[in-house]
Amino acid sequence: MTDINDRITREFDQNLNAVLDLSHRINADPEPAFQEHRASASIVATLDGRGAFTIEKGVADLPTAFVASAGSGELVFGICAEMDALPGIGHGCGHNVIAGAAVGAALALAPFADELGLTVRVFGTPAEESGTGKEIMLNRGVFAGTHAAMMVHPSLKDVVAPRFRASRSWRVTYTGRGGHASRPWSALNAADATVVAQVAIGLLRQQLRDGILVHHVVKEAGSAVNVIADRAVVECMIRGDTIDEVDEVWERVRRCFEAGAVATGTAAEFALLPSLYREFRHDDDLAAAFQAQAEAIGRTFPDYPDKLFGSTDMGNVSQRVPALHPMLSFDLPAEEGNHTAAFAVAAGGPEGDRFVRDGGLAMALTIADIARSAPLRARLLAGGPAVGTGR
Repeated sequence: MTDINDRITREFDQNLNAVLDLSHRINADPEPAFQEHRASASIVATLDGRGAFTIEKGVADLPTAFVASAGSGELVFGICAEMDALPGIGHGCGHNVIAGAAVGAALALAPFADELGLTVRVFGTPAEESGTGKEIMLNRGVFAGTHAAMMVHPSLKDVVAPRFRASRSWRVTYTGRGGHASRPWSALNAADATVVAQVAIGLLRQQLRDGILVHHVVKEAGSAVNVIADRAVVECMIRGDTIDEVDEVWERVRRCFEAGAVATGTAAEFALLPSLYREFRHDDDLAAAFQAQAEAIGRTFPDYPDKLFGSTDMGNVSQRVPALHPMLSFDLPAEEGNHTAAFAVAAGGPEGDRFVRDGGLAMALTIADIARSAPLRARLLAGGPAVGTGR
């Protein structure tokens, strides 16, 4: 009998053109968080048209979220397909190739799922960039019964178990009193409150532990130079090693925003945004299996001294389910990395196609290996904790 990995590889190659077409279409038509209607429909149509998938749309009361399942095996393995784009940049994080690789892996595994004792689930997960769709899906039970999950993500490095950090975001709204710029003494300048806050945060940074990051952007601060702003809006994100650390730092950052209000006589209102990214726990067994398959395909994994990336709501999944989130590289200059227009272009071109092929096939073969590993299969079925807490 032909080795099943050879059969999976042939199946993957037979579907590759359709999968690359899917990736190109999503890349050319970017949709922001929770608005990925066309991307979601295209992914579902590709799975429905080429594989024996049962598809549930609109899961977790999210119109663009879905679960596509193939096979009836005892071991349930999830593959996450992200699909949202960045406003103004498009697929500068390459979610189109993430979706393509996920679909490619699932289509390759579907004909052999029962032979492997697998149920393969593709989770269509909206709003990774903001809103953390996976956290919503987790809390509403969509991942229940899943024994392990994985996805691959593009970057400028090949790293099997990258370091991802926790983060939360807040919105600060200042309310002052508007007026004519020629009579400023009668106004309370909300825009000035943002300046005071940013200066205070800049000074605070030197007192924070190494690695803690405080990001902020002024979303609104007036609309005319000769009108004193009566309203200003700032969004702030804090990254740390754990959510507890993030929340601890926020108490100090909050006082910086309060200082802006005190200094300008304005009022500050604080709102916790729904974006919640938990720290990632990589499963070392899954990592070893993926590395072996990716290296066999031709990828190499240098021992980079810096394996720190940003934050991802796949970390939220990893807190509940053994999980893996490898990074596979685009060959681009360092200044053209994630969240740039150049990266979005690359995700729709040959580098993106290479990623889909390598990442999708490596995932499919990894999942097949895991299904056939008696000790690992037993651990996952028993609901054992992830091995290791990251690398």
